[in-house]
Amino acid sequence: MPVEKVDTLIIGGGQAGLAMSEHLGKRGLSHLIVEKGQIASSWRGRWDSLVANGPAWHDRFPGMTFPGVDPDGFAPRKNIVDYFVSYAQQISAPIRCDTEVKTLHRKPDGSGFVAETSTGTIEATNVVAATGAFQRPVIPAIVPDDAGFNQIHSFSYRNPDQLPEGGVLVIGAGSSGAQIADELMRSGRRVFLSVGPHDRPPRRYRGRDFVWWLGVLGMWDAKPSNTSADHVTIAVSGAHGGHTVDFRELTSRGMTLVGRAQSFANGEMAFEPDLARNIALGDANYLAMLDAADAYVAREGLDLPEEPEARIIAPDPECVTDPLLRLNLARAGITSIVWATGYALDFTRWLKVDAFDPSGAPVHERGVAKVPGLYFLGLAGLSRRASPFIWGVWHDADYLADHIAGRKAVAA
Repeated sequence: MPVEKVDTLIIGGGQAGLAMSEHLGKRGLSHLIVEKGQIASSWRGRWDSLVANGPAWHDRFPGMTFPGVDPDGFAPRKNIVDYFVSYAQQISAPIRCDTEVKTLHRKPDGSGFVAETSTGTIEATNVVAATGAFQRPVIPAIVPDDAGFNQIHSFSYRNPDQLPEGGVLVIGAGSSGAQIADELMRSGRRVFLSVGPHDRPPRRYRGRDFVWWLGVLGMWDAKPSNTSADHVTIAVSGAHGGHTVDFRELTSRGMTLVGRAQSFANGEMAFEPDLARNIALGDANYLAMLDAADAYVAREGLDLPEEPEARIIAPDPECVTDPLLRLNLARAGITSIVWATGYALDFTRWLKVDAFDPSGAPVHERGVAKVPGLYFLGLAGLSRRASPFIWGVWHDADYLADHIAGRKAVAA
């Protein structure tokens, strides 16, 4: 089979890959996207009831709105997938699906890269790794596989009927963990939720969604402390029309909160004695957002309705003031554990290029790797807080397209 040659190879056909394709196309730069599955594979693989965590007016590319979704509503998973499929058609993205990159390495003369894919060999002058932030689901090695419980990562969770009858321990209380725990409880399950450190912003305040506040307060543009920074765990939900995650309200409906999972032995899970502290820090983050919003309104003289009731925080429930530090899972009726414990990068498994630090994180400046012609896109902390989100990745792709155009101009 002959070797295929392209100027720029984009690996990944999700939001990052499509954003990159649009900006390269606008500059007249030839390229090819390869995607191991179908367009927006990571969105296709999430749980059935997933909705976007930002309103439709915000969580989109500038060139297309969400058809059939109220701008202030939260797009369901299927609509998000359909959106990206339609967007690929709108920009005539040159995408090849069902094509997995098995390995990628530099050419011996340093003039480009060679990608060995499931459909053949591709040589490229530039490569953009646009595989996103959610690469390899991480389940901490706490509960052995043979412990007798059904264990899945939130990546593999689809709906309550997927799990065997019985109670569920959800470990991780960011957006995914909080929403899955809520769904399981609404289905009639007994649910325990392990809560670690988190940000807990208001869904809306003074008539504006929290994503609007992040924008006007400059928080979307906040620079990471280092470019390989992990996602900040944010407890926010677009489910049920969008609401502020309130762990105390969840307990009022029957959920039991526990601290971070520490260890497991003899059928018992031990938890850190940090639940009250984690809840308090989440409250402090929430109130700090209200303070910053109020100060902005006063400074700018905006006519936004006051909302003093937003500052009312209910007393801590008993499970917080007298927390469970040990729990016999079987006696509590728990048959399943859902690990909403995030993801790890997985580049070094296939990207055989000297572009990573000892932990496997890419070394780059705003997505430009130290290896000429190699780029990263869609990662948390790539250039700012907004980088892994739909509209944020679009702006990062614009910057990388400029860099690629500059390389081409110098080579001409």
